[in-house]
Amino acid sequence: MRITLQGGRVIDPAHGLDAVTDLHIADGRIAGLGAAPAGFIAERSCDVSGRIVCPGLVDLCARLREPGAEHKATIASETHAAAASGITTLVMPPDTDPVIDETAVVESIRRRAQAAGFARVLVLGALTRGLGGEVLAEMAALKEAGCVGVGNAGVPVPNSMVMKRAMEYASSHGLTVFLTPMDPWLSAGGQAHDGQVAARLGLAGIPVAAETAAVGRELALVEETGARAHFGRLSSARAVAMIARARDRGLPVSCDVAAHQLHLTEVDLGRFDADAHVLPPLRTARDRDALRRGVAAGVIEAVCSDHQPHEPDAKLVPFGDTEPGLSALDTLLGLMLKLVDEGVLDLPGAIERVTAGPARLLGIEAGTLAVGAPADVCVFAPGAHRLLDARTLASRGHNTPFLGWELRGVVTLTLLDGRPVYQREV
Repeated sequence: MRITLQGGRVIDPAHGLDAVTDLHIADGRIAGLGAAPAGFIAERSCDVSGRIVCPGLVDLCARLREPGAEHKATIASETHAAAASGITTLVMPPDTDPVIDETAVVESIRRRAQAAGFARVLVLGALTRGLGGEVLAEMAALKEAGCVGVGNAGVPVPNSMVMKRAMEYASSHGLTVFLTPMDPWLSAGGQAHDGQVAARLGLAGIPVAAETAAVGRELALVEETGARAHFGRLSSARAVAMIARARDRGLPVSCDVAAHQLHLTEVDLGRFDADAHVLPPLRTARDRDALRRGVAAGVIEAVCSDHQPHEPDAKLVPFGDTEPGLSALDTLLGLMLKLVDEGVLDLPGAIERVTAGPARLLGIEAGTLAVGAPADVCVFAPGAHRLLDARTLASRGHNTPFLGWELRGVVTLTLLDGRPVYQREV
């Protein structure tokens, strides 16, 4: 289908474009900007004046719960929620059931995502077999099957020699190692940030040192092996400073942060709000502000959803027994626009952190509206607001502490390979 999006404010941070112009799409790719290319005749024209036209969002961490936890969500349900939120590419961690440590699992996920047809689903292969932290996974085969990187999800690899060998193996095949820094001993049994709120509520604390000790070890191993490493979902000011110093020294490292960490703090636990039970935990206002500065300065190159949908029962037991994580696809765009409203980022910068930034880290052809690029496009009404409640969430998971918030930015059209996968009138 040949489509022209007319009169929108086209923002493509990857190429410094921010202009009111037309966007032309043909054969699933961007065919031109401004005047139509020679011989181009649109089969469908959409007036998107007053709206933002940007690349489809790229989410570095989203658990879709399939395979293994279909009672929580499925690839079909969550990729539909992604499309409704302008997200066209999602990256799944390997902690599915079965674990993504065999090529057959990779192929099964690919087939299910293609059958659903709402978004691209990329996968990280397991760093160690079964995520057990002892025997290295067959990373070469996983890369051949299409994995965009390897990691151990949130499961620690306690043995430093195993981690060193894993980094060497990954590096020899040009794979980025995706790390979730959390010391297993310092974080054991923890439920919240080790601070005044946890003490008042009687919850076991997770100190900042649980994150920084793990970051320190992994940075030492990166320096030793030369492996390319990405630190996911940072939560503390100290960790951001450590990554900044490492990059200044030339180490091949990058990092991201979950969107909720840029808005919430330990205070938002309230009186045991289980929807605010996340790992890493919500930390202090000082940490949140440092994370914001890291995003603004480009030390933190990407913002992800860290989407973890749960069934209601998972959050209806005492706080310490609830399953951590929040449903976050529905709020990613709105929380980024809130950062714009609060002066943390300008609009192109906010869009860059969820498009070109993560695409660059993954080394994929996405996150841009350049001529010839895949026509993955998000169109949203920047002045429209929506109240978050169970009726307005597209994800099957309703476990979010943002219920009752009013967020700006309503997606009206999402294109995947030039094909409409979501449309809405506002």
